Amino acid sequence: MKKNNGGRGSKTDAPAVTRVRTPRRENNEILATVSALLGGKRVTLQCMDGIVRMGRIPGSKKKRMWVREGDIVIITPWDFQDSKAEVIWKYTRPQVEWLERKGFLK
Repeated sequence: MKKNNGGRGSKTDAPAVTRVRTPRRENNEILATVSALLGGKRVTLQCMDGIVRMGRIPGSKKKRMWVREGDIVIITPWDFQDSKAEVIWKYTRPQVEWLERKGFLK
């Protein structure tokens, strides 16, 4: 008989991926990997287009989106300075696995 653990799912159950947000080319969005945390809402990003950019996490997302090294994120490069970008989305582990299976990550 399965033990009731207060309504929480068991640790072995992987969350199902229902929808995954993909980068929108018309909005100039790019996938990137966080390579270093710089502090003060700033990170170093290795982008899929081969450019290393400094990313900024907006204040509206700072508390909700805890970013660590190695995370896959969606960024939008600044129009006036291509070496900097805004971090707009962070993927969870199941979403990253889905992106790898579908060929978005190389």
